[in-house]
Amino acid sequence: MSTTPLEERVANLEAEVARLKERLMEEPAHKVVPWWERIYGTFKDDPLYEEAMALGRAYRESLRPRDDETAGE
Repeated sequence: MSTTPLEERVANLEAEVARLKERLMEEPAHKVVPWWERIYGTFKDDPLYEEAMALGRAYRESLRPRDDETAGE
Protein backbone atom coordinates (compact mmCIF):
# COMPACT_ATOMS: atom_id res chain seq x y z
CA MET A 1 0.00 0.00 0.00
CA SER A 2 1.19 3.50 -0.77
CA THR A 3 2.44 5.69 2.05
CA THR A 4 1.41 8.86 0.17
CA PRO A 5 -1.41 10.69 1.95
CA LEU A 6 -4.79 10.34 0.31
CA GLU A 7 -5.14 14.08 -0.29
CA GLU A 8 -1.83 14.15 -2.20
CA ARG A 9 -2.83 11.16 -4.31
CA VAL A 10 -6.16 12.76 -5.18
CA ALA A 11 -4.41 16.03 -6.07
CA ASN A 12 -2.01 14.13 -8.36
CA LEU A 13 -4.92 12.35 -10.05
CA GLU A 14 -6.80 15.61 -10.54
CA ALA A 15 -3.72 17.21 -12.09
CA GLU A 16 -3.28 14.25 -14.45
CA VAL A 17 -6.94 14.41 -15.52
CA ALA A 18 -6.52 18.14 -16.20
CA ARG A 19 -3.43 17.42 -18.35
CA LEU A 20 -5.29 14.72 -20.29
CA LYS A 21 -8.26 17.03 -20.89
CA GLU A 22 -5.92 19.73 -22.14
CA ARG A 23 -4.22 17.30 -24.54
CA LEU A 24 -7.60 16.15 -25.81
CA MET A 25 -8.64 19.71 -26.56
CA GLU A 26 -5.36 20.43 -28.38
CA GLU A 27 -5.99 17.75 -31.03
CA PRO A 28 -7.71 19.14 -34.10
CA ALA A 29 -11.13 17.72 -34.88
CA HIS A 30 -9.95 16.49 -38.28
CA LYS A 31 -7.56 14.07 -36.55
CA VAL A 32 -10.44 12.25 -34.88
CA VAL A 33 -10.94 9.20 -37.07
CA PRO A 34 -13.85 6.76 -36.77
CA TRP A 35 -12.90 3.35 -35.35
CA TRP A 36 -13.69 1.55 -38.59
CA GLU A 37 -11.26 3.75 -40.52
CA ARG A 38 -8.52 3.08 -37.96
CA ILE A 39 -8.83 -0.69 -38.42
CA TYR A 40 -9.33 -0.60 -42.21
CA GLY A 41 -6.87 -2.97 -43.85
CA THR A 42 -5.90 -4.70 -40.62
CA PHE A 43 -6.79 -8.12 -41.99
CA LYS A 44 -5.49 -7.61 -45.53
CA ASP A 45 -4.13 -10.87 -46.96
CA ASP A 46 -4.83 -12.71 -43.68
CA PRO A 47 -5.81 -16.31 -44.53
CA LEU A 48 -7.61 -16.78 -41.20
CA TYR A 49 -9.77 -13.73 -41.89
CA GLU A 50 -10.57 -15.04 -45.37
CA GLU A 51 -11.53 -18.41 -43.87
CA ALA A 52 -13.74 -16.74 -41.27
CA MET A 53 -15.51 -14.74 -43.98
CA ALA A 54 -16.02 -17.90 -46.08
CA LEU A 55 -17.45 -19.78 -43.10
CA GLY A 56 -19.80 -16.90 -42.28
CA ARG A 57 -20.93 -16.73 -45.91
CA ALA A 58 -21.56 -20.51 -45.98
CA TYR A 59 -23.56 -20.29 -42.76
CA ARG A 60 -25.72 -17.44 -44.04
CA GLU A 61 -26.33 -19.29 -47.29
CA SER A 62 -27.31 -22.42 -45.34
CA LEU A 63 -30.12 -20.42 -43.71
CA ARG A 64 -31.67 -19.52 -47.07
CA PRO A 65 -34.29 -21.85 -48.48
CA ARG A 66 -33.03 -23.90 -51.41
CA ASP A 67 -34.75 -23.56 -54.76
CA ASP A 68 -36.16 -27.09 -54.59
CA GLU A 69 -37.73 -26.32 -51.18
CA THR A 70 -39.58 -23.24 -52.44
CA ALA A 71 -40.67 -24.82 -55.76
CA GLY A 72 -43.26 -27.03 -54.05
CA GLU A 73 -45.15 -24.09 -52.59
